[in-house]
Amino acid sequence: MADKLFIYGTLHPDHAPREIYDVVKTLRHLGKGTIRGKLYDLGEYPGAVLEKGTTERVQGAVFELPDDPGTLASLDQYEDFLPGHPENSLFVRSKTTVTLADGSQKRCWVYFYNRPPSAKPHASVSKKNRVRTPPDRGAITIAPTRARRTR
Repeated sequence: MADKLFIYGTLHPDHAPREIYDVVKTLRHLGKGTIRGKLYDLGEYPGAVLEKGTTERVQGAVFELPDDPGTLASLDQYEDFLPGHPENSLFVRSKTTVTLADGSQKRCWVYFYNRPPSAKPHASVSKKNRVRTPPDRGAITIAPTRARRTR
């Protein structure tokens, strides 16, 4: 059975920037879903944080990953996730339970923001200079912190 990925922001094929678009267009959309957590507006991109005890939900979509292991490696690189050094990663990829629109649940990979929400990403992080303009779709506006976006 293929792995699933919960997306709540700029990895969504409808919002992906050019540099990752060719990878995310290979994902197969399975439906809408939510995860427990908080979504923060980090300026150039949103970041979900898993906070114990929160009742807040982050809305997004579930996608099936292709069998190609290079897909996850490309997504990890884009999200600045270093599997061997998660403490140095901007985002960490971990599995969590996603509640789908029909009430069923699936275990999915999710990229969680790996810094305090008030902290700026490290200057060495490549994402800090990225322009979030998807191909032929115009500029993306990240909603305020309370708004819910797909990733």
